[in-house]
Amino acid sequence: MEFNLFTLVFLVATLSYVITLLWLNVRQDKAVAKSFDSVPGEFQEKITLEQHQKAAQYTQAKLTVNHFEIIFSTIVLLVWTLGGGLNWLDGAWQALGLDALSSGVLFVISLMIIASLIDLPFSLYRTFVLEERFGFNKTNIKTFAGDLFKEFILMLIIGLPLVYAILWLMSEMGELWWAYVWIVLTSFSLLMFWLYPSYIAPIFNKFKPLDNLELKAKIDNLLTRTGFKSDGVFVMDGSKRSSHGNAYFTGIGKNKRIVFFDTLLEGMEDKEVEAILAHELGHFHHKHIRKHMISSFTISLLGLALLGYLITQLWFFNGLGIENPSNHTALVLFMLVIPVFSFFIAPISNALSRKHEFEADAFAAKHTHAEDLVSSLVKLYRDNASTLTPDKLYSAFHDSHPSASIRINHLKASES
Repeated sequence: MEFNLFTLVFLVATLSYVITLLWLNVRQDKAVAKSFDSVPGEFQEKITLEQHQKAAQYTQAKLTVNHFEIIFSTIVLLVWTLGGGLNWLDGAWQALGLDALSSGVLFVISLMIIASLIDLPFSLYRTFVLEERFGFNKTNIKTFAGDLFKEFILMLIIGLPLVYAILWLMSEMGELWWAYVWIVLTSFSLLMFWLYPSYIAPIFNKFKPLDNLELKAKIDNLLTRTGFKSDGVFVMDGSKRSSHGNAYFTGIGKNKRIVFFDTLLEGMEDKEVEAILAHELGHFHHKHIRKHMISSFTISLLGLALLGYLITQLWFFNGLGIENPSNHTALVLFMLVIPVFSFFIAPISNALSRKHEFEADAFAAKHTHAEDLVSSLVKLYRDNASTLTPDKLYSAFHDSHPSASIRINHLKASES
């Protein structure tokens, strides 16, 4: 197998990526340990030392698992590329004598299945050991296995045609194939946004209309005041899998839903739920969802254009362990290695996301009460065992939301 200068570039980038991830984890662990014996002042009235220490231990336990995941996933990446794994898998499918398109589709789908199987032990550990240890897991083996089966079927129903379409376009549309693939992927993403609330999410969870009439009246009033229209307010059986609480919007156009986890509603007062909803409405008011989609589509266009160049370069394939260049191996190689090279721009996208969170908080404070949003956030931090004292650099690379103290103090300042 022939390696080249790009092999060295890839190895240096991978080593930098892994060292940075592990270093950030160590920083996070130290930051959490430093404040283990004292609750930050702004949270002392609402969060006990025991609850604070549980959050610290939960964070540290997740970091420990993540150490192993980082190292293991890096080994897997190197085995697939420089170790010849992709080259072997590609050769195995080509040996069957199928046409290039069919063998390419099977190569990509089989790789996705193998990747899921490789991740399975970590998923099992996170669910039935880590989450169980801290009292969050509500999933049983039957539900877990059922989810895996449903995900597999969806991958075949949705993934197979999509992969086929992409590889067909790559082979038939000439040098500008990447532009056609971008159009297909963008259209597919928009279709999934529209389909997800009504057709995909119900495969995994049950959704029922909000039956708290007093809360529903407050929500309807808030929606009227803010000019937001949705397909309804629903409660999801999140407690089927976890005791973590959450709320979210999903869908586009008229097919939008407001969804509350049943676990969130159990611990919140109506005015706090209203404040959480107002925050989510703030994202729509400021068009954050649209801005995120536009930036995501722009990045994907640039990425595909880059792949359009790399696919013509023999050094790209040889440098990553592929002897026989093809459309499907180029696509897979690009998806495997792009996280290594793009990781260091994560603080930029996270900084923009945190800016959006502040804007949504300000909208919520304007249309409800800042103290209600503060109260609801503190409960979410407490009930989800979220650390109150993250390391600043770790947060810059990993967190799309402001840290607890910064966010709470920002809201309190808006009251005065």
